[in-house]
Amino acid sequence: MKYATVDRQSDVELVATILGKKTNDEACTRFATVLATDGWMSGSPLSEVAREYGSVGPRSLAKIEAAVELGRRTLAARAARKTETISTPEDVAAVVRPLLVGQDREHFMALALDTKNHLKKVIEVSIGSTSASIVHPVPLFKELVAVAASSFVVVHNHPSGDPTPSGADIQLCRRIVKCADVMGCELLDFCVIGGDSHASLRELGLM
Repeated sequence: MKYATVDRQSDVELVATILGKKTNDEACTRFATVLATDGWMSGSPLSEVAREYGSVGPRSLAKIEAAVELGRRTLAARAARKTETISTPEDVAAVVRPLLVGQDREHFMALALDTKNHLKKVIEVSIGSTSASIVHPVPLFKELVAVAASSFVVVHNHPSGDPTPSGADIQLCRRIVKCADVMGCELLDFCVIGGDSHASLRELGLM
């Protein structure tokens, strides 16, 4: 099988390349079509697509998920390089949104910053359920201390697509603010990502 360069491959060819199958393989063609219309390309979790498309085995799904995750991280790294300083909620969203596309659980993250608000590290603190994140300040501040962060922004996603901060978000934010005061590492904002939208607790006056 002769492969075109990946940037010229169709969705079917890309899936075939990842799975090591021929482009005329019926299952491969159908799966690529499902991915493009109902799968990660449209923001749906791959696990959900796999449940609906029973002929996809766990190994094939794992390969696709690995490729998607690599793509997420590549896009996030490029966004981070383009965003020299983190000064607005839009900057935060630009960096983390590529990592959160299609995620069906809440991911709680932090952007560790230096004294000039340059991004030092994107920290994934925890992964929660479909409707709640499980966060304890200790691992968060342990990571921030490890990279000598001067300040930070916390951010997590709402898989529902609605970025409206919940009561739990507000309580967690205030708890982190108190810990940050003690640690001498300022919390600049608490952002929530939902689909193509985002919300800033600082802009909403909730910090």
